[in-house]
Parts: sequence; structure tokens; C-alpha cells
Amino acid sequence: MLKEQRGAAVARALEAELPGAGLGFLGEGNERGTRQTREQEGPMSAALLVGYSSSSSSEGEDESGSGAEPKESGSRGRPPPPPRLPLPDSVLNMFPDSEDELVDDVEKHGGRIRTFPHERGIWATHVWVPYEAKEDFFDLLDILMTQAQKVLPRLVKMEEFHISLSQSVVLRYHWITPFMQSLKGHMAPFYRFLFTANQVKVYTNQEKTRTFLGLEVTAGHSHFLDLVSEVDRVMEEFDLATFYKEPSFHISLAWCVGDARSRLDEGVVRELQETVNSFDDSAPLLRVRAEQVRCKSGNKFFSFPLK
Repeated sequence: MLKEQRGAAVARALEAELPGAGLGFLGEGNERGTRQTREQEGPMSAALLVGYSSSSSSEGEDESGSGAEPKESGSRGRPPPPPRLPLPDSVLNMFPDSEDELVDDVEKHGGRIRTFPHERGIWATHVWVPYEAKEDFFDLLDILMTQAQKVLPRLVKMEEFHISLSQSVVLRYHWITPFMQSLKGHMAPFYRFLFTANQVKVYTNQEKTRTFLGLEVTAGHSHFLDLVSEVDRVMEEFDLATFYKEPSFHISLAWCVGDARSRLDEGVVRELQETVNSFDDSAPLLRVRAEQVRCKSGNKFFSFPLK
């Protein structure tokens, strides 16, 4: 009985001397102190350290080779911590890495190359007058495409038709609302007007990365210049690029990647023009009423009706 009381007293004394023993782990500095205590106190002190693991034996390491102390199955031993469960993908995707670069996949938009890099919070913006194509227009377009693709097979038909009033510019998200309010005010005084687009012409973008086959405006040019003048004022308010100094207003019919002007030479353009001139009812078909101005910013569309 006396030996048991002495043993308990020694145990309580050693627990008080060992830093961090009550926390269930030993740091590197404490581990060296433990070896010295073992040598000084003998088997009794070594027995009291059973059940306390080194910090190096925590998650992800094989305990059989980590040098950790074996765990005691008695009442003084502590159960191992439960394994950490991985976060589901639905939660991880809520917090993407802000440093990850956005990869622009050209395959998603026909191989076209952006004129400016895609960034978060940046919205591509464009202003134009729409052209609502009728069935007869598509009949004419099919004939023109058949002819043009004989010399340029990669030519692709446009899905929508319009006459641009601005270059493609970029807006910060918080600029979209004030930009549209300003554009609405500048478009408000304008009336509807008629224009004609019947002159076949080949265009490229500024970077020469795309080629377009279009119909140039031959009547109503001054009306478009007036619209562009006001659109430019809005662009200047937001320190954005204005339109071209001597614009050739046109309806793009088809496009392809690269500079293909050498393939769509004067001879090809002449043949396409003859097709337009000889097409039944081409004159009224290509004489159009401009009734509204539209603007797209990112995935948002805005319409500004003319009087």
C-alpha cells in the first residue's frame, strides 16, 4: 500500500514538471527534454509518458515509421483523432483561386481571336443598328455564299446582321448602368430613317485576324454619321475608343479567320456584285428603315428606339 502511494506521488510530480503533457503532444524541444528526464528518472518516468504522441505523428504520416510513442490501451491513453473529411466539390467551387488565369478557348467561338484579353469584371461592349433579315434576303445570301465559297471554302455565314456604330470596347461592370443612361439620352433626339446597303465590299478588322464579306451603305450615310457622332460623345465620357474617322458603314454577310482579301479579289467581288444587281427585287430588299439602336455589354442587351 505504501509503495502504491509513493508511486502515485511520483507520477503527479512528473506530470507537473513536463511542459505540454496535458495538451496531448510534445514539440521538438520538449522531446529532447523528455529523453533527459527518462535517463534521470528511470523506468517509472518512461511509463508515465506512454500515450502522448509527438506532433510529427499527426495526419498523413505512417505511425509505424514516424518514431511516435506507442499508445497505451489503458485509461490514461487518448483515442486517435477522427480523420478529416474532404470538402465536397460544390463547396470548393464557391471559392475559386483568385490568381487563376482565365483561359480563352478559341474553339468555343469559331477560332476567332479576341482583340483584348478576357478578364473578370470586364464587359465587351458594342453599339449598332440592327437589320432584320427577311426570307428573300436569305435567298440572296445563299447564292452569294455559294459563289464566294468556291474561292474561300472556310467562309462562314453570319447569324445576325447589323451596321456598327462603335468599335468593340470594354466596360467595368459598375459603368454599365451610367453608360446606358448616357447612351439613351444621346439617342433620344433621333428619328427613324431609310438607308440602302447594296455595294459588295471586303473588310478586315484592325488586327487583320478576321475577314468579312459585306454590303456597304450607299444611301443614308449622313444619318449614320450623326448617330456615330453622339455615340462617340458617350465613349469620350468614359475614356473609351471612338469610332473610325472615315467609317464605311456596312452589313457583314459572312466572315472567316485571317486576312483573306487576296482570295476575295476584285474579280470575285465583281461577280458577287452582278449577282446582287440581277437578283429579283433586290432594290426594295436592300432599302431598309432604321428604327432603333442596340447595345450589348457582356450578356446584357439594351434597345433605344428612334422616334
